[in-house]
Amino acid sequence: MELNDVLAVSKARSGDTDAFRVLVERHSRSLFRLAFRMTGNQQDAEDVVQESFLRAYKQLAKFDERASFGTWLYRIAANCSLDLVRSRKRRSEHLAPPAESEMEDPVASLPSSAPGPERMALSSEVRERVAEAMRELSPTERTAFVLRHFEGMCMEEVSRVLECQPGAAKHSVFRAVQKLRRALEPIASPAK
Repeated sequence: MELNDVLAVSKARSGDTDAFRVLVERHSRSLFRLAFRMTGNQQDAEDVVQESFLRAYKQLAKFDERASFGTWLYRIAANCSLDLVRSRKRRSEHLAPPAESEMEDPVASLPSSAPGPERMALSSEVRERVAEAMRELSPTERTAFVLRHFEGMCMEEVSRVLECQPGAAKHSVFRAVQKLRRALEPIASPAK
């Protein structure tokens, strides 16, 4: 019988490490996707996931069982990702454009038919522009965009993760979409 999150949290609070392991196994993949999309780097994403679960474990007593454990965990992971991105900016580190191998989402690498050279060139250019545009977003815009468009969360969930009003979350997603559109417009518009 599979434990639901509330029961697993309850058992983990009592010191059952197997129950916490169930939570880790159940949520680590989605946290990795979130962290990878926010940091743009596989190693950083793995570090964020590890830090998120460490923080969650230490703060299990503070978790309100009336809330969704997944949303609470997403908030922790989003904050860890934002902390990492902000610390880079404080140290004035600028992300180098990721290598093509880093741009591929390791979670969702699906086999496809071999594209022609034109399609590969366009795909590479799109990937580079998207990566560049994502780096130009503010941490809040990036988080809101990733949660809404990559993770498929509704605005209410995005606002809970960001700990803001739904209108503010919606505005952050809107600003991110506008910036990404502007960045991709030169390759999306037909050549004249």
